[in-house]
Amino acid sequence: MKKLLLIALLLFSNLIIAQSTTNLKVSESAEYKDKVKSNDILAIYTSNTGETVIARNSKKTLLFDVFDTNQEKMFNKNVEVSKKETYVGDLYFNNQLKLFTVYAPNKNDRILYCHILDLKTKSYKKVTVFETTVEKKQSLFGSSRRHNTSFAISPDGNYFAIATDNIKKNRNAYTIHVYDAETLKLEFKKSYQEDETNTFTHNDLFIENDKTVFSLGKLFTNGKRQKKLNGDANYQFILNKITPSAVSDIKISLEDDHIQSLSISVIENKLHLLGFYSEKNVNRVKGGCDFIIDTNNLTIANQKKNLLPKQVFDDLYSYRKANRKKKKQKELSNFEIDYILNDSQGNTYLIAEEFYVTQTYVQTGTAGGYWQTVFHYDDILILKFNTSGNLDWGRSIFKRATTPSYNAFLKNDQLHVILNSGKNLTEKNDGRTKVSKGWFESSALYDFEYAINGDVSYNKIQDNRGNEYYLPYFGTFETDKFIMMSDGRKKKTFMILE
Repeated sequence: MKKLLLIALLLFSNLIIAQSTTNLKVSESAEYKDKVKSNDILAIYTSNTGETVIARNSKKTLLFDVFDTNQEKMFNKNVEVSKKETYVGDLYFNNQLKLFTVYAPNKNDRILYCHILDLKTKSYKKVTVFETTVEKKQSLFGSSRRHNTSFAISPDGNYFAIATDNIKKNRNAYTIHVYDAETLKLEFKKSYQEDETNTFTHNDLFIENDKTVFSLGKLFTNGKRQKKLNGDANYQFILNKITPSAVSDIKISLEDDHIQSLSISVIENKLHLLGFYSEKNVNRVKGGCDFIIDTNNLTIANQKKNLLPKQVFDDLYSYRKANRKKKKQKELSNFEIDYILNDSQGNTYLIAEEFYVTQTYVQTGTAGGYWQTVFHYDDILILKFNTSGNLDWGRSIFKRATTPSYNAFLKNDQLHVILNSGKNLTEKNDGRTKVSKGWFESSALYDFEYAINGDVSYNKIQDNRGNEYYLPYFGTFETDKFIMMSDGRKKKTFMILE
């Protein structure tokens, strides 16, 4: 009886916080049926005329669907591909989806294909981009948890760039290919960061309208480990500038601080490198940093770094613990950048999720057991930088999940974070609001809305029980609308937030 009473006290010790209904207009499409089962969404985009294109993967088939402004299917194309053909990235511009796959017929040969779906003509074609050879079953592209960092299209949509890895037996190098976006004609090809000892790993890519390419990455000093034995970074961030006639680079550093991660962002026609830094080691976050690059001379025109504000700790920890961590300038861990969003005033929002992997041993009896790998997609960190590169404010979301679970977009200069959580958000005794689902609790879809000054309101979109369960992670925000798909295996619907 005492145990039951204790459990009841624990269950009801948290207070249900005040929640309101989202200010966004919510609508759902009519249900439609898939001929081929697939929840593996590769790309989703909305055209300037309101049509939505979705590319999915199902075993040996690529599925392309186009929906009209009412989310009714108007075009479908299923393309058979080899089991040795793998999706590696996509681009969308001027009502065309370009989806890239790599075919590996054997351990050395690689063929890059481009699957082009034209929304205007409702036509599809598959084009060979290039063929090459690799050594040691080497992959052409590095992996990224969320971003297509190896593909970039110019702001005017006329050219796109591809960064490939060319690790050979005795030499490391990357290669940039630049193509005409309309004809897929090769404009130029250039190798960079060729070295017999040090390895370069590409992280982000940007191409200007004049075909100048900027490749941001890490140059490792010894092998490819992120850290040295003492925890110091085993790499140096390098920004490469590649043109048809020349290659140059610049080292990006903050004296003795470690740069945990960086991404390229263009703000008011200036190239910024935004990210996190740490005083301890490469897995931690002490604050945000911003490097403004003079792209003509390839120099650092200005640099800023800002400590995490106290509100970040208040959102994650109890009152006393948050005060202690801020006072001692403690650092966060394992955050990876997911989104860089720019508002109409030139401010920039950097949004990251805590990601790490653990392994637990599961005992199956006297015969032994097995190791189980668990992926953790936990707390969310939000930093807002103003046009001067200074940190305006920072917030965080105390969250626990084992799969990618959220999406973010700006509408009317207000940040919206869309995610699924327990039916009722609860405020813990220590003041935190935890985003998770209890053992016996149903779930709900939420809109965390952040005002320009960082104040947050917790807005419920729907209770999921009795309704379709939607997947915010696989969503797209275009033309002032956020569209996401339900998780049904064959019967699906869309939710539109506007």
